[in-house]
Amino acid sequence: MRERGRTRRLLGLGARTGGALLRTRMGGQADWRALGEALFEGLSELKGPAMKLAQIMSQWDDLLPPDLAEELARLQRQAEPMPWESIRRTLDDHYGDIDDVFRDVETRPFASASMGQVHRAVTLDGETLVLKVQYPGLAEVLEGDLAQVRRLMRLGRWFKVPQARLDALFEELAASLRGELDYHAEAAALARYRQRYADWPGLVIPEPLPAYSGERVLAMRHVPGTPLRELEASDDATRQRIAQTLADWLTEELFTHGELHADPHAGNFAADAEGRLVIYDLGAVIPVPEERLKAMMRLLEATLAGDPMAMDSALLELGGRQGQGAPLALYRESSEAVSALFAPGEQDFGDVRVHRRLRELSPRVWAAMDRLQPPADTLLLSRTLNGHYWNLVRLGARLDMRSRTAPLRAWARS
Repeated sequence: MRERGRTRRLLGLGARTGGALLRTRMGGQADWRALGEALFEGLSELKGPAMKLAQIMSQWDDLLPPDLAEELARLQRQAEPMPWESIRRTLDDHYGDIDDVFRDVETRPFASASMGQVHRAVTLDGETLVLKVQYPGLAEVLEGDLAQVRRLMRLGRWFKVPQARLDALFEELAASLRGELDYHAEAAALARYRQRYADWPGLVIPEPLPAYSGERVLAMRHVPGTPLRELEASDDATRQRIAQTLADWLTEELFTHGELHADPHAGNFAADAEGRLVIYDLGAVIPVPEERLKAMMRLLEATLAGDPMAMDSALLELGGRQGQGAPLALYRESSEAVSALFAPGEQDFGDVRVHRRLRELSPRVWAAMDRLQPPADTLLLSRTLNGHYWNLVRLGARLDMRSRTAPLRAWARS
């Protein structure tokens, strides 16, 4: 019965979405705000794959209609929590009776996501922990939900998204969700990152606590911080320090360790009282081969040179273009838009002129989707870097990207 109810809600959301898209295709005006509110209401209760898909979509700030993107972004910070009684059952299944282990567990989560929610707890010894608790029954209904989401994603054809791209997005979503159910792997990633960045004074990774953790509960030491989205109103010095650390960390991750934090939504990052960057969630970490990094840098080199033929060669090498006919005019305009952030000296990521230019290009990008069809791993990498870019935008980062990337571009040429 529960699974049939989930299916009905997913199909109902699909009908609403399809109606909005149909009105647009027939020349009418879709009410993206109303659609976004309906998606928020339904998906924040439903959890799982559909909500994760909406969170992924919300990170495409430069492609979605603004009203829809704004409503979807609420899923990253205001999702309706699972009732405490259900979460308590999961905790009791793991600990026996939580009253024998904890002095107090907050019944209201301070963070909710697609696959679980986070509660503060105090041990009998008085130590404050955070418990990431997987939503009850989610593992059992995951594959059924994924099948329904795959049907829902067919609506992407109304946006003229090629089937190959939809398939790639679905495979990314499925792999991400299955991976996020593995709390043992996330605990191992936390431990690995803590060791890797132990000497970085500006970076904090919470410590996993195996003695309190299990298959559906991940315990960590509590690291308080101000969420990244709330830093937009903080002082400039703090925002610039966090932005510098974030950019340094991403470069180190990619070009030294060949890995990338692949869940870049703003709720996973914060600043602590000392102005250090806190990374809370390591449930999605992907490997990035050296060959792919070099191809990315060759694409950047061609973009900064304004060379559309070299851009096309680099995209083909990345697997980011298929079909006949390179969209050379689109390459030239994209080069002009992107190059502004790589001009000599510090450039402001908050410069709305760059965002406006990228948004103006988005219809042209969609129109060229018959030739721009990246495989799943390239799509995930692109989406992740796009998400981290928008985090730097939110921080109002001022970075000298030309100097930062110069040695990396030289490495790719060597």
